[in-house]
Amino acid sequence: MKKITTRPELLAPAGSLEAFFAAVEGGADAVYIGLKEFSARAKAKNFSLADVERMSWFLQGQGKRLYVTLNTLVKEAELPHLIDTLGALEAIGIDAVILQDLAVWKLAREHFPGLELHASTQLTVHNTAGVKMLERMGFARAVLARELTLAEISTIRANTRLELEHFIHGALCFSFSGQCYFSSFLSGKSGNRGRCAQPCRRNHRYRNNEGYYFSPNDLSAIDLLPELEQAGICSLKIEGRMKSAEYVHKVVSAYRRVLDAQGQQRQQAVKDAKLLLKDSFGRQPTQGFLSGSQPSDMAIPSRKGATGRYLGEIAKVRGGEITFKSKEALHLGDRIRIQPATDKSGTAFTIRQLLLGKRQVNKASANSFVSVPSTFTNQFKVGDGIFLVSASGSFAMSENACRRQLATVGPPPTQVALAIRVEPPQLLIAATVAGTTEQFQFDIDSYPAEKQGLSREILYQNFAVTAAEPFVLGQLDCGPLPEIVIPPKQLKQIRRELYAALRLQHPPKTRSYNDHSKRPRVELLPMGKTDQGTRQLRIQLSDSRDQHILSDPAVDAVLLPLTGRNLQAAGKLINKAERIIWDLPFILFDNDWQEQQNAVRQLVRNGFRNFRLNNLGHFPLFDKLADLNLFSSFRLFALNSQALVALADLGITEAELYIEDDRSNLAAVLARKLPLATALTVYGSVPLLASRVRIKNLRSDNPVLSDRGDAFLVQQRQGLTWLQSGTDFSFIGNLPELEQSGCSRFIIDLSHVGPFSSRGKQVLEAVRRGYDPPDVSKFNFERELE
Repeated sequence: MKKITTRPELLAPAGSLEAFFAAVEGGADAVYIGLKEFSARAKAKNFSLADVERMSWFLQGQGKRLYVTLNTLVKEAELPHLIDTLGALEAIGIDAVILQDLAVWKLAREHFPGLELHASTQLTVHNTAGVKMLERMGFARAVLARELTLAEISTIRANTRLELEHFIHGALCFSFSGQCYFSSFLSGKSGNRGRCAQPCRRNHRYRNNEGYYFSPNDLSAIDLLPELEQAGICSLKIEGRMKSAEYVHKVVSAYRRVLDAQGQQRQQAVKDAKLLLKDSFGRQPTQGFLSGSQPSDMAIPSRKGATGRYLGEIAKVRGGEITFKSKEALHLGDRIRIQPATDKSGTAFTIRQLLLGKRQVNKASANSFVSVPSTFTNQFKVGDGIFLVSASGSFAMSENACRRQLATVGPPPTQVALAIRVEPPQLLIAATVAGTTEQFQFDIDSYPAEKQGLSREILYQNFAVTAAEPFVLGQLDCGPLPEIVIPPKQLKQIRRELYAALRLQHPPKTRSYNDHSKRPRVELLPMGKTDQGTRQLRIQLSDSRDQHILSDPAVDAVLLPLTGRNLQAAGKLINKAERIIWDLPFILFDNDWQEQQNAVRQLVRNGFRNFRLNNLGHFPLFDKLADLNLFSSFRLFALNSQALVALADLGITEAELYIEDDRSNLAAVLARKLPLATALTVYGSVPLLASRVRIKNLRSDNPVLSDRGDAFLVQQRQGLTWLQSGTDFSFIGNLPELEQSGCSRFIIDLSHVGPFSSRGKQVLEAVRRGYDPPDVSKFNFERELE
């Protein structure tokens, strides 16, 4: 494991080549990027493997680092390409992979050991147990959940040696990262697949009040850098792979300025940095959870969740020309976005012509009535909002210019260590390259020195010039030297012969990505359905008082949330212990973790053996406990067979297939010879969002309605805010098909309605008769999960 650095790393995003060079120029110590596949920012330009190789060379030459994000969930058909990608990244020699899917972890650990692994914030690691679990799994770094306070981060730091990374600036998600199904439920575009459509940014209505209830402001921790360093954060991460090069340059420069400021200079540096950040055209700033577990300024319903600075509203439209009163000065080359009042996606364009009346100008002062022509004929309406999103004269380097610069970059030179002895008439050199030492002997002419004789400085200056050879001189040792002079021309010739010989013995590596990936491809699971026996039906409940549903002969088991109230009733359930699966709360901050561990041990002592895990931080709850059945929920992301193998390796006896999945991928996963049994939730209310943010004045008595008429319910439970779908999903009518594919263990989630309510009875009757109940969604089952 790498030693934790004493100075925090400034880690910058790059979703384009322009942003990459902007990050470097702004002063980033490291850059993280995504490929064209497997990236949680699929809409960014992203990069090819050829780009990644040259970008890696470029940063290595400057002593900086490159991390590649493979932080999306991987479908079964994508596994061979994932293997090829991992092999290529290891061959290139990137500094780390940032991952979410446990398939990436398993394949990299077993077949590509040269890849350093960082756990993405998408894994929802939010407590000491989760970080320690990552430590066991061989990760080098954890990107912590953004819901942690400084005090909670300090607690984690005190209990692990793992490197800790945390976001310091950029867009926030209302939900815990990795646990949002909002976009997927509405459109099939999954945030966990890098395609979030951001429905949380839309306007919603509760009773007669409209607001942007789920649209958080942007994180800005510029005032908290010393506190983050003191809390033990070794990598300070800026969000923004979808952002422009201008944004990246300004934000990185701002944080670099503050990090480099010393003593009394820091106060002025913070002021200067805030001016830069103001010009980066982000949303209103918040310190998020860093300053406390309930930030009052994180999500303000009255504030529209759009980026950029608000200029005003369109007063007049004529074809593609808009007229408005601008709150700020405008210049030719500025970029503006027109945001419809209907809350649909905005349209951005660069100002190529600026009019004051009929007069063309290069600049218009604030509070001027201006007209701006565009090519978007009849697309805008009076009342649409106008936002300034980029200013002219900012950092600008075209993609072609970036590619030309990148094309000049070669592989970084290999370091050579030299140990030199001078024993006239010979000069003896031991050259060490990549751990291998070679001995060389050269004849020399020499004569006694009259003034300045041979010195280490002379030798170093000579051998430091490697010309076109692929080496760089590192350490040079020579010991005592005789008082002689060696002709400079002869020393130069010795140098040329030495490096030419080393080049022949240590030629540049040739990369063979495909050969590197043959073995893991062969070791993918063979085809063949896993025998899971006859159908098993489980009912997910919220209250132990509903456990009487076990008297129904069609019900094999129930899932009960491990809450204090249900724990108190456990004594009455001991005679049914083998039919009860205790469902652990997926968010367990450190203050609650010990209490949960005590509860687990109490249940085990009483004879309960079945537990459902929802987070990597749950595994240590069962340390030193034997003969248990550990079930994984959909929150542990089983979208492919290799993720299922990984869960089995971690001790899971039955894994729940992924809730977002579609028909074809489910069939592809189940067609493999799996190492463990699988289950699937086939009815329930989708937990669209799970958040630590408590929204005032929103209750479950009335639905929250989107501008498109979708209805959702807001609930407060387990210390979290939940946004549930108003429409349940059902695959009940597809049970025969799922059984044919190879899954026979099914979960009916009635925790939101209860099994004895009219709706609960209706659902159970639908199960008996084999059809979907009325008024349900098929979620992504019949459409492709994107």
